[in-house]
Formats: sequence, C-alpha cells, structure tokens
Amino acid sequence: MTGFGGFLEKKPYVPPSWASHLTLIPSHTCSIGRFPTPIHKWELPNLPQGTEVWIKREDLTGILLSGNKARKLEFLMADAVAQGADCVITMGGLQSNHCRTTAAAARYLKLDCYLICFVEYPNKDPGLVGNLLIDRLVGAHIKLVPGQAYFDIGPEALFEMFRRKLVAEGKKPYIIPIGASNTLGTWGYIDGIREIEQQIQEENQKIQFDDIVVACGSGGTVAGLAIGSKLSGLNIKIKAFSVTTSRESFVDNIQSKIDELQAGFDLNELVTIQDVQGLGYGFSTTEELKFVKEIATSTGVLLDSVYCGKAAFGMMNDMKANPKKWEGRKVLFIHTGGIYELYNKSDQMLPFAGDLSKLEIDESVSPTA
Repeated sequence: MTGFGGFLEKKPYVPPSWASHLTLIPSHTCSIGRFPTPIHKWELPNLPQGTEVWIKREDLTGILLSGNKARKLEFLMADAVAQGADCVITMGGLQSNHCRTTAAAARYLKLDCYLICFVEYPNKDPGLVGNLLIDRLVGAHIKLVPGQAYFDIGPEALFEMFRRKLVAEGKKPYIIPIGASNTLGTWGYIDGIREIEQQIQEENQKIQFDDIVVACGSGGTVAGLAIGSKLSGLNIKIKAFSVTTSRESFVDNIQSKIDELQAGFDLNELVTIQDVQGLGYGFSTTEELKFVKEIATSTGVLLDSVYCGKAAFGMMNDMKANPKKWEGRKVLFIHTGGIYELYNKSDQMLPFAGDLSKLEIDESVSPTA
C-alpha cells in the first residue's frame, strides 16, 4: 500500500554525502513520517541576555503525533518488511510513546504488533487512558509484565523468550528494541541532521545554531544527532537531558553506536548529558507539571511530561542557574513529541489546568431566528 507523494512507500536509502563512508548503511526506508518538520523561534520567558531558542517540531512527524520515533521506525519497519516479518515485537512502559507509535506504524504496513508493557499490577486491566487507549484502538496485542522483570530478567531475555513463543506458533516476528534505539535506528537522526542542515541553508539569514537540546531516554536520538553534527561539519553541541538513567550508562550506549558505525570520534567532543530524572522515569513533580502548563499558556507549545517537558524544564533551570554559559547562544530544542501521556496526569494537573466557570445567560437574551 502506498499513498500520494510516496507516503507508505518502501524506497532505497541514499545517505548524506558526509555519511557515505559509514558502515551498516541501511538499504531502504519506509516513508511513514511526514518530513521536513518545521523550525520556528520559541519565545520562552526569562532567557539569558542575547540567547535565542528555536524549536524543531518533531511532534509533527505524523503517526498520531509520534515525535522522534517516526524517524527511527522508517528504517526498522523497512528492515522488518525486507526480512519477511508478519509481526513486530517491542517493549516499554504502559504509557510508552514508542510502543504506541510502533503499534500504529505496524498497522499502516499490515503487520501485527505485540507490546510487552511493564506495569505494577500485571493481573489488573490498566484501562483506557493516554497512549494505552491508542494501543488498544489500533489492535496491538498487549502483554503485561511486572516492572521488576525489566531488572531481574532484562529486556533482551524477555524479547527472546517471546520471540520463540511466536515462532512456535508459526509467526515470523521482528524485534524492535526499546525506543527503536539500535544502530539501525540511529540513522533516523543522522538523516535528521541532514534535514536541519538543508533547512538552515534555505533560510536567508543562514542561522547557525550553537547547541541542540534534547531529551535522552534510550540514547538513539542523541547518537544520531551527534554523528550527524560531527560529520556534516555543523559541529553543533548536543546538550542531552537524561530522563531515565544515569549519565554513565548513556555514555557507553551512545559511544557504542558511534563506534559500530565507525564514525571515528569521542562523544565527549560534542555531547554533554545532564540528569533530570526527578522522581524517576514517567513520574512528575508538581513543579514540572506547572512548567508544562506555563509553557503551553505562554507559547502555545504543548510538551509531554516524560521527555521534552523534563528536558525543557532542565534547560530553563540551567539557564537560570548558569546564565553566562548560555548568553548569546542560539539553541535548537528538539520537541520529541508524545503528548498523549498527559491524559494520564490529568488528576495531578487539574488544580492548575486553567479557568473553568459557568456562563450565566442573561434573561433578556432572546433566541436568534
């Protein structure tokens, strides 16, 4: 199935000229996203002197407001189809943006989708809220496992166990890792840098960004941005804000992808990683949620609370604490999408969500004809 303009089309992949020497170049992509995504000035309040923040709207990549996962899945879904898979397996939390995007993309391509989701109570129906509602509407097969299994058994063993089960049932499964963050998925944001490079060249002002700010959840997006930034010659610094785990684990994760593609540099040349986990992955403080609300009210940009909300919160706090570090810099913030999970935080956000009151109708008002 293909659409107008090549949508849903499998096509050969030609890498950017500056990345053509890398290893493991993908052979094909499947056009399930809508690109390019726009970049616009983001009028955030209380910026350091001379600082400009621009925002790349990856929340507009298509696939149900999927965000950054769409770029990675273009490569992974093409590989699944090329290998003759009839279904895909992936994994994440109950409100995983990645799981929801994978489920929808699989349906586009007539593939079954199995989601292994970590929950506190695996014997209880978690209901229909946020991303989970979309997962169930598009017909994903959802398998609930205790959250502790992630640590006790590990994702690789869980993937393999379930893969063998499906093979025994006569299926041909393809595993998509958490966050679509493997070496193949890294090409999504190598190519994303090509898009940014083209957008910069098309602008009359030829704006030069000093920093890219992005949330770091599984490492693939940061790895692709770093490789693209380095090899393209843009040399934009990548300021990553970790929402899931420690800086140390991400350093090894991202460097391994750089090395596997033989990009030939140390991530510390371009990448800094700052911890903004707060209460932990998927949990939000009242202050963080108020920040999301205030940014929506002041700029019209809606951030999710798990990824880009925490990254923007961390960026603004760092600008306040260390203004000299940011003064005069041009910053490109990557909005990684994922707003559906906010519905899961509605009770927490209700006290400051906005005015709501009854409109009193004057008795003198008469019906219009």
